[in-house]
Amino acid sequence: MADPQSNARLRPGAGAPTSGVIHVRTRLTADFTVLSNALAQRRGSAVTVGVAAYIASLPDGTPVSITALCKHFAEGEILISRALRELETAGYLERRRERLPTGQVRTRTYFYDAPGDAPAPSGPPKPPAPPQPPRRRRSPAAAEAPRHPLATTTTETAPVPAPAPTPVPAPAPTPVPVPAPAPAPAPTPTGERTNEPVSLGDADPQAVAVLVSLRRVDPRLVLSEREAVRLAPAVAEWLAAGVTPCQITAQLTTRLPDRFLTRPAGILAFRLRETPLPAPPRTPSEDTTQPAAQPLRNCDGCDRAFRGPALGRCRECRAREARERLRTAI
Repeated sequence: MADPQSNARLRPGAGAPTSGVIHVRTRLTADFTVLSNALAQRRGSAVTVGVAAYIASLPDGTPVSITALCKHFAEGEILISRALRELETAGYLERRRERLPTGQVRTRTYFYDAPGDAPAPSGPPKPPAPPQPPRRRRSPAAAEAPRHPLATTTTETAPVPAPAPTPVPAPAPTPVPVPAPAPAPAPTPTGERTNEPVSLGDADPQAVAVLVSLRRVDPRLVLSEREAVRLAPAVAEWLAAGVTPCQITAQLTTRLPDRFLTRPAGILAFRLRETPLPAPPRTPSEDTTQPAAQPLRNCDGCDRAFRGPALGRCRECRAREARERLRTAI
Protein backbone atom coordinates (compact mmCIF):
# COMPACT_ATOMS: atom_id res chain seq x y z
CA MET A 1 0.00 0.00 0.00
CA ALA A 2 1.49 3.36 -1.06
CA ASP A 3 2.19 6.16 1.46
CA PRO A 4 -0.35 8.98 1.39
CA GLN A 5 1.02 11.99 -0.55
CA SER A 6 -1.47 14.74 0.26
CA ASN A 7 -0.74 18.16 -1.22
CA ALA A 8 -3.25 19.97 1.04
CA ARG A 9 -1.87 22.72 3.30
CA LEU A 10 -1.58 21.98 7.00
CA ARG A 11 -3.56 25.15 7.96
CA PRO A 12 -5.25 27.82 5.91
CA GLY A 13 -3.42 31.16 5.52
CA ALA A 14 -4.28 33.82 8.05
CA GLY A 15 -4.39 36.62 5.48
CA ALA A 16 -5.32 40.21 6.33
CA PRO A 17 -7.58 40.81 9.34
CA THR A 18 -11.18 41.48 8.53
CA SER A 19 -11.49 44.37 10.99
CA GLY A 20 -9.32 46.78 12.92
CA VAL A 21 -6.20 48.62 11.89
CA ILE A 22 -3.76 47.26 9.32
CA HIS A 23 -0.17 48.51 9.62
CA VAL A 24 1.82 49.43 6.54
CA ARG A 25 5.36 49.18 7.89
CA THR A 26 8.15 51.40 6.59
CA ARG A 27 11.67 51.14 7.96
CA LEU A 28 12.79 54.62 9.01
CA THR A 29 16.48 55.43 9.03
CA ALA A 30 16.36 59.14 10.04
CA ASP A 31 14.08 61.75 11.61
CA PHE A 32 12.08 59.44 13.86
CA THR A 33 11.41 59.13 17.60
CA VAL A 34 11.10 55.99 19.73
CA LEU A 35 8.21 56.01 22.21
CA SER A 36 7.27 53.37 24.72
CA ASN A 37 3.89 51.70 24.38
CA ALA A 38 3.12 52.72 27.96
CA LEU A 39 3.24 56.36 26.85
CA ALA A 40 1.79 56.01 23.34
CA GLN A 41 -1.15 53.88 24.59
CA ARG A 42 -1.69 55.90 27.76
CA ARG A 43 -5.35 56.21 28.68
CA GLY A 44 -6.80 59.66 29.16
CA SER A 45 -6.31 62.85 27.21
CA ALA A 46 -4.98 62.68 23.66
CA VAL A 47 -3.47 66.14 24.18
CA THR A 48 -1.21 64.72 26.89
CA VAL A 49 0.11 61.98 24.60
CA GLY A 50 0.58 64.44 21.74
CA VAL A 51 2.49 66.91 23.91
CA ALA A 52 4.69 64.10 25.23
CA ALA A 53 5.47 62.85 21.71
CA TYR A 54 6.27 66.37 20.54
CA ILE A 55 8.61 67.06 23.49
CA ALA A 56 10.34 63.69 23.00
CA SER A 57 11.04 64.55 19.34
CA LEU A 58 12.70 67.90 20.11
CA PRO A 59 16.47 68.25 20.45
CA ASP A 60 18.02 69.27 23.75
CA GLY A 61 17.81 72.98 24.47
CA THR A 62 14.52 73.62 22.65
CA PRO A 63 12.13 75.77 24.74
CA VAL A 64 9.07 73.82 25.89
CA SER A 65 7.28 76.48 27.92
CA ILE A 66 3.51 76.83 27.79
CA THR A 67 3.84 79.83 25.46
CA ALA A 68 6.14 77.92 23.08
CA LEU A 69 3.82 74.89 23.03
CA CYS A 70 0.76 77.08 22.39
CA LYS A 71 2.48 78.48 19.29
CA HIS A 72 2.83 74.92 17.90
CA PHE A 73 -0.50 73.38 18.93
CA ALA A 74 -4.01 74.68 18.31
CA GLU A 75 -5.03 74.08 21.95
CA GLY A 76 -4.93 76.89 24.47
CA GLU A 77 -2.98 77.47 27.65
CA ILE A 78 -5.44 75.59 29.87
CA LEU A 79 -5.21 72.28 27.96
CA ILE A 80 -1.44 72.57 27.46
CA SER A 81 -0.77 73.30 31.13
CA ARG A 82 -3.08 70.42 32.13
CA ALA A 83 -1.14 68.05 29.84
CA LEU A 84 2.18 69.13 31.37
CA ARG A 85 0.83 68.58 34.87
CA GLU A 86 -0.38 65.07 33.94
CA LEU A 87 3.02 64.20 32.47
CA GLU A 88 4.70 65.57 35.58
CA THR A 89 2.42 63.49 37.83
CA ALA A 90 3.08 60.34 35.76
CA GLY A 91 6.85 60.84 36.03
CA TYR A 92 7.63 61.57 32.38
CA LEU A 93 8.31 65.28 32.97
CA GLU A 94 10.19 67.12 35.68
CA ARG A 95 10.52 70.88 36.07
CA ARG A 96 13.23 72.29 38.32
CA ARG A 97 14.17 75.81 39.27
CA GLU A 98 17.92 76.26 39.10
CA ARG A 99 20.08 79.25 39.88
CA LEU A 100 22.69 80.07 37.25
CA PRO A 101 26.19 81.32 38.10
CA THR A 102 25.01 84.81 37.06
CA GLY A 103 22.35 84.79 39.79
CA GLN A 104 19.37 84.34 37.47
CA VAL A 105 16.75 81.70 38.28
CA ARG A 106 15.44 79.62 35.38
CA THR A 107 13.12 76.65 35.07
CA ARG A 108 14.82 73.63 33.51
CA THR A 109 12.67 70.82 32.09
CA TYR A 110 13.74 67.16 32.08
CA PHE A 111 11.86 64.57 29.97
CA TYR A 112 12.19 60.85 30.69
CA ASP A 113 11.55 58.08 28.15
CA ALA A 114 10.23 55.96 31.02
CA PRO A 115 9.18 57.08 34.52
CA GLY A 116 12.04 56.66 36.98
CA ASP A 117 14.45 55.78 34.18
CA ALA A 118 17.44 57.78 35.42
CA PRO A 119 17.94 60.57 37.96
CA ALA A 120 18.07 64.06 36.56
CA PRO A 121 21.49 65.74 36.66
CA SER A 122 22.00 67.96 39.67
CA GLY A 123 23.06 71.52 38.99
CA PRO A 124 23.26 73.43 35.71
CA PRO A 125 24.86 71.69 32.72
CA LYS A 126 28.57 72.16 32.25
CA PRO A 127 29.57 74.39 29.33
CA PRO A 128 31.36 72.63 26.46
CA ALA A 129 35.15 72.63 26.62
CA PRO A 130 36.88 75.06 24.23
CA PRO A 131 38.32 73.43 21.09
CA GLN A 132 42.01 72.62 21.22
CA PRO A 133 44.26 74.33 18.68
CA PRO A 134 45.53 72.09 15.85
CA ARG A 135 48.95 70.55 16.36
CA ARG A 136 51.71 71.75 14.10
CA ARG A 137 53.37 69.28 11.82
CA ARG A 138 57.13 69.22 11.74
CA SER A 139 58.84 69.69 8.43
CA PRO A 140 60.74 66.73 6.98
CA ALA A 141 64.08 68.58 7.35
CA ALA A 142 63.51 69.16 11.04
CA ALA A 143 62.43 65.55 11.49
CA GLU A 144 65.60 64.19 9.80
CA ALA A 145 68.00 66.58 11.59
CA PRO A 146 70.32 64.73 14.01
CA ARG A 147 69.59 65.25 17.62
CA HIS A 148 72.50 66.64 19.65
CA PRO A 149 72.53 67.10 23.39
CA LEU A 150 71.81 70.67 24.34
CA ALA A 151 74.72 72.49 25.88
CA THR A 152 74.03 73.53 29.41
CA THR A 153 75.09 77.06 30.27
CA THR A 154 75.67 78.21 33.80
CA THR A 155 74.96 81.79 34.76
CA GLU A 156 76.26 83.47 37.82
CA THR A 157 73.59 85.08 39.97
CA ALA A 158 74.30 88.38 41.62
CA PRO A 159 73.99 88.44 45.41
CA VAL A 160 70.62 89.60 46.63
CA PRO A 161 70.90 92.63 48.94
CA ALA A 162 69.38 92.33 52.39
CA PRO A 163 65.92 93.95 52.69
CA ALA A 164 65.76 97.32 54.40
CA PRO A 165 64.11 97.36 57.83
CA THR A 166 60.43 98.24 57.73
CA PRO A 167 59.67 101.46 59.66
CA VAL A 168 57.20 101.02 62.48
CA PRO A 169 54.17 103.35 61.92
CA ALA A 170 53.20 105.69 64.75
CA PRO A 171 49.91 104.85 66.49
CA ALA A 172 46.98 106.72 64.97
CA PRO A 173 44.88 108.92 67.28
CA THR A 174 41.61 107.42 68.44
CA PRO A 175 38.72 108.98 66.41
CA VAL A 176 36.00 110.78 68.32
CA PRO A 177 32.68 108.87 67.99
CA VAL A 178 30.17 110.77 65.92
CA PRO A 179 26.45 109.96 66.32
CA ALA A 180 24.99 108.32 63.22
CA PRO A 181 22.46 110.49 61.35
CA ALA A 182 18.83 109.50 61.44
CA PRO A 183 17.81 107.41 58.41
CA ALA A 184 16.05 109.43 55.76
CA PRO A 185 12.54 108.35 54.86
CA ALA A 186 12.34 106.13 51.84
CA PRO A 187 11.31 108.11 48.75
CA THR A 188 8.00 107.29 47.24
CA PRO A 189 8.38 105.71 43.77
CA THR A 190 7.26 107.92 40.95
CA GLY A 191 3.92 107.04 39.48
CA GLU A 192 2.64 105.16 42.57
CA ARG A 193 -0.25 106.40 44.62
CA THR A 194 0.36 107.00 48.31
CA ASN A 195 -3.29 106.91 49.30
CA GLU A 196 -4.09 103.47 47.94
CA PRO A 197 -6.16 101.28 50.28
CA VAL A 198 -4.26 98.50 51.97
CA SER A 199 -7.22 96.16 52.44
CA LEU A 200 -10.50 95.40 50.75
CA GLY A 201 -12.41 97.08 53.57
CA ASP A 202 -10.69 100.43 52.90
CA ALA A 203 -11.52 100.40 49.16
CA ASP A 204 -14.57 102.07 47.63
CA PRO A 205 -17.36 99.46 47.82
CA GLN A 206 -18.98 100.66 44.60
CA ALA A 207 -15.66 100.40 42.73
CA VAL A 208 -15.09 96.90 44.13
CA ALA A 209 -18.61 95.91 43.05
CA VAL A 210 -17.87 97.08 39.49
CA LEU A 211 -14.64 95.04 39.41
CA VAL A 212 -16.30 91.92 40.81
CA SER A 213 -19.15 92.13 38.28
CA LEU A 214 -16.72 92.00 35.32
CA ARG A 215 -16.64 88.19 35.47
CA ARG A 216 -20.32 88.13 34.53
CA VAL A 217 -19.47 89.68 31.17
CA ASP A 218 -16.21 87.74 30.63
CA PRO A 219 -15.55 84.69 32.85
CA ARG A 220 -11.79 85.19 32.42
CA LEU A 221 -11.83 88.48 34.38
CA VAL A 222 -11.48 86.87 37.80
CA LEU A 223 -9.55 89.14 40.18
CA SER A 224 -7.90 88.35 43.48
CA GLU A 225 -8.36 90.50 46.58
CA ARG A 226 -5.00 92.22 46.09
CA GLU A 227 -5.76 92.99 42.44
CA ALA A 228 -9.20 94.40 43.33
CA VAL A 229 -7.64 96.62 46.01
CA ARG A 230 -5.04 97.87 43.51
CA LEU A 231 -7.59 98.67 40.78
CA ALA A 232 -10.30 100.13 43.02
CA PRO A 233 -8.85 103.71 43.24
CA ALA A 234 -8.79 104.10 39.44
CA VAL A 235 -12.38 102.86 39.14
CA ALA A 236 -13.40 105.24 41.95
CA GLU A 237 -11.94 108.16 39.95
CA TRP A 238 -14.07 107.19 36.96
CA LEU A 239 -17.16 107.00 39.15
CA ALA A 240 -16.37 110.40 40.66
CA ALA A 241 -16.08 111.86 37.15
CA GLY A 242 -19.70 110.91 36.45
CA VAL A 243 -19.12 107.70 34.50
CA THR A 244 -21.77 105.05 35.19
CA PRO A 245 -20.85 101.47 36.17
CA CYS A 246 -22.31 100.19 32.87
CA GLN A 247 -19.97 102.47 30.91
CA ILE A 248 -16.97 101.33 32.95
CA THR A 249 -17.88 97.67 32.40
CA ALA A 250 -18.27 98.20 28.65
CA GLN A 251 -14.97 100.10 28.48
CA LEU A 252 -13.05 97.35 30.31
CA THR A 253 -14.59 94.31 28.58
CA THR A 254 -14.86 95.43 24.94
CA ARG A 255 -12.40 93.98 22.39
CA LEU A 256 -10.34 91.92 24.79
CA PRO A 257 -7.66 89.60 23.30
CA ASP A 258 -8.55 85.97 22.67
CA ARG A 259 -5.64 84.77 24.80
CA PHE A 260 -4.21 86.40 27.91
CA LEU A 261 -0.42 86.18 28.19
CA THR A 262 -0.52 87.77 31.66
CA ARG A 263 -3.02 88.18 34.44
CA PRO A 264 -6.21 90.04 33.37
CA ALA A 265 -5.54 92.64 36.08
CA GLY A 266 -2.65 93.97 34.00
CA ILE A 267 -4.91 94.63 31.00
CA LEU A 268 -7.55 96.28 33.20
CA ALA A 269 -4.92 98.48 34.86
CA PHE A 270 -3.59 99.55 31.45
CA ARG A 271 -7.06 100.48 30.21
CA LEU A 272 -7.89 102.41 33.36
CA ARG A 273 -4.59 104.28 33.15
CA GLU A 274 -4.27 104.98 29.41
CA THR A 275 -7.88 105.22 28.20
CA PRO A 276 -9.35 108.75 28.32
CA LEU A 277 -12.32 109.14 30.60
CA PRO A 278 -15.54 108.61 28.60
CA ALA A 279 -18.05 111.43 28.61
CA PRO A 280 -20.64 111.09 31.38
CA PRO A 281 -24.29 110.70 30.34
CA ARG A 282 -26.07 113.93 29.48
CA THR A 283 -28.50 115.22 32.10
CA PRO A 284 -31.23 117.75 31.23
CA SER A 285 -30.20 121.16 32.55
CA GLU A 286 -32.51 123.91 33.77
CA ASP A 287 -31.83 126.11 30.71
CA THR A 288 -32.89 123.47 28.20
CA THR A 289 -36.05 122.46 30.08
CA GLN A 290 -39.11 123.04 27.88
CA PRO A 291 -41.97 125.05 29.42
CA ALA A 292 -45.12 123.24 30.35
CA ALA A 293 -47.89 123.26 27.74
CA GLN A 294 -50.69 125.75 28.49
CA PRO A 295 -54.27 124.45 28.70
CA LEU A 296 -56.78 124.70 25.87
CA ARG A 297 -59.43 127.43 26.15
CA ASN A 298 -62.39 128.55 23.99
CA CYS A 299 -62.31 132.01 22.42
CA ASP A 300 -65.03 134.36 23.67
CA GLY A 301 -65.42 135.85 20.20
CA CYS A 302 -65.34 132.96 17.71
CA ASP A 303 -65.54 130.00 20.13
CA ARG A 304 -62.36 128.58 18.61
CA ALA A 305 -60.00 126.54 20.82
CA PHE A 306 -56.63 128.06 21.63
CA ARG A 307 -53.89 127.70 24.26
CA GLY A 308 -53.47 130.59 26.65
CA PRO A 309 -52.74 131.41 30.29
CA ALA A 310 -56.23 132.84 30.93
CA LEU A 311 -59.71 133.09 29.42
CA GLY A 312 -60.19 135.61 26.63
CA ARG A 313 -60.04 135.91 22.86
CA CYS A 314 -57.75 134.13 20.42
CA ARG A 315 -54.99 135.81 18.45
CA GLU A 316 -57.10 136.46 15.35
CA CYS A 317 -59.94 138.03 17.34
CA ARG A 318 -57.49 140.29 19.17
CA ALA A 319 -55.94 141.38 15.87
CA ARG A 320 -59.38 142.06 14.38
CA GLU A 321 -60.37 144.22 17.38
CA ALA A 322 -57.11 146.15 17.13
CA ARG A 323 -57.74 146.96 13.45
CA GLU A 324 -61.31 148.13 14.20
CA ARG A 325 -60.13 150.44 16.99
CA LEU A 326 -57.51 151.88 14.70
CA ARG A 327 -60.07 152.48 11.92
CA THR A 328 -62.45 154.15 14.37
CA ALA A 329 -59.73 156.43 15.64
CA ILE A 330 -58.89 157.58 12.11
